[in-house]
Amino acid sequence: MSFAEVLGKIDAFLWGVPLMVLLVGAGIILSVRTGFVQSRHFGYIMKNTMGKMFEKNEIEEGAISPFQALSTALAATVGTGNIVGVSVAILGGGPGAVFWMWVAAFFGMCTKFSEVNLSVAYRVKTEDGYAGGPMYYLDRGLKKPWLGKCFAFLAGVACFGIGCSVQSNAIAGTLKSSFNVPPMITAVVITIAASVVIIGGIQSISKVTEKLVPFMAAFYIVGGLIIIISNAHMLPFAIRAIFVGAFNPSAVGGGVIGYTIMLAMRNGVSRGVFTNEAGLGSSPIAHATASTDHPTRQGMWGVTEVFLDTFVVCTITALVIITSGVLDEGITDASALVATAFDMHLAIGRYIVSLGLLLFAFSTILGWEYYGETSARYLLGRKISKPYKLLYVIMIFVGCVMNLDLAWTVANILNALMAIPNLIGLIGLSGVVVALEKDFFSDDRKRTSPAEYEHLLK
Repeated sequence: MSFAEVLGKIDAFLWGVPLMVLLVGAGIILSVRTGFVQSRHFGYIMKNTMGKMFEKNEIEEGAISPFQALSTALAATVGTGNIVGVSVAILGGGPGAVFWMWVAAFFGMCTKFSEVNLSVAYRVKTEDGYAGGPMYYLDRGLKKPWLGKCFAFLAGVACFGIGCSVQSNAIAGTLKSSFNVPPMITAVVITIAASVVIIGGIQSISKVTEKLVPFMAAFYIVGGLIIIISNAHMLPFAIRAIFVGAFNPSAVGGGVIGYTIMLAMRNGVSRGVFTNEAGLGSSPIAHATASTDHPTRQGMWGVTEVFLDTFVVCTITALVIITSGVLDEGITDASALVATAFDMHLAIGRYIVSLGLLLFAFSTILGWEYYGETSARYLLGRKISKPYKLLYVIMIFVGCVMNLDLAWTVANILNALMAIPNLIGLIGLSGVVVALEKDFFSDDRKRTSPAEYEHLLK
C-alpha cells in the first residue's frame, strides 16, 4: 500500500463516523446545556444580527465590526463545500443526506455559538488589536496551554492546504475548464490580488470580505432561486425526497434507489460539518476580533453564520440539484453534477457555478490566512507574521500550477485533527458558555466593560 493510499484511508476514517459522532455529540451536549439557545432565542438572534448587519456602530480601536467579523468568518466558511460538498453528499447518500446535513447544522449552530462566546471571552489585546480562538480558551480558560499549542500548530499548518493551495488550485481548474485561462496567468493574478489584501492584516481582509461575501452569496442564491422557481412543480418531490430519503431511501424511487439510511446520514452529517466548520475551531478566530460589549452578543453571529452557510446556501444547491432531475442522468462527478443542474434550466447556469466557485475559493484564501497567521503568532510571537504571509502567498501561486491531490488529503486530515483539542475545550468550558448566555439574556443592556462578565470566567 502506497503512502498516498495510507493517508487516504486515514482521511476517510477521520471524516467518517468518529468525527461525525464527536462533532454532533458535542453539539447535542452544548444544546442541552444551553437549553437549545439556537431555537429558544432564534427570532431574537436573527433580529439582532441579520436585522442589524448594516448598522454603523462605534468600533474599538484595533477591532472590527461584528458584521465584518461575520463576513471574514463566512469568507472562509462559505467555500467550494457549499457547491461541490453538497453534490458529494447527495451522490453518496441520496437526497436524504440533505436532511442529515440540516440536523448537523442545527446542533452546529449551538457549537459555533459556544466557540465564538469562548473566543471573545478569553481573547487578549495585542499591539494590532484583539487575538482569540480555541488556542486562547484552551490556554487561558481550560488552563491547558499544551492543548492550545496543539490546536495552533495544526491550524497553522492546515491553512497552507485547506485554506490556501487547494483553493487556488480549484480557482485555476475552474478558470481553465470554463474560460480556458492558463493556470500560470491565474496564478499571477490570484497571487497579486490576495497579497494586496493580506498584507494589511485583519483590517484589510475584513474590509474586502464585508463587500465580497454579500455579493457572492447574493449572486449564487439569486441564480439558484431562479432555477428552483422555474422548477416549482418539482418542489413537492424534492421535499419528499429529502425527508423520506433520510429514513427510507428506497421509497424515493427514480435515480436514488440503492441508498441506505446510514449512507444518507454519514454523507449528510460529514459534508454538513465540513462546510459550516462548526466544532473545528477556525472561524471563532475571526469573531474574536470583533468590537462587542459581551461574548454572547458576538456568539449570536456564530449562530447566523451556520444558518446562512447550511440552511441557506447549501439548501439552495441541494434544491437546484434535486428539482432539476439531473440525478437521473447518471453523472458521478460532483462538480459536473451541480454545473449540469444549473445549465439545464439557465443559459448562464454553468457560468454562475464557475464564478461562484471562484469567488467562494478566493474568499476562503483571505479568511484562512488570518486563521493561520493568528495561530502562528500564538506559537512564535509577532515576528512570525511577515514570514508567514510570504510563505502563504507563495503557496497560493504553487496551488495554481501543481497537482495537489496529496495536499488535499493531508489538509483534510489536519482539518479533522483540529477539532479534537477544540471539542475538549468546548465541553470542558461549557459551564462558562451557559453562564455567559444566562448573563446576557437575563439583561441584554448595553455593557461598557468586560469587567461586567469577567467574574463568570473564573
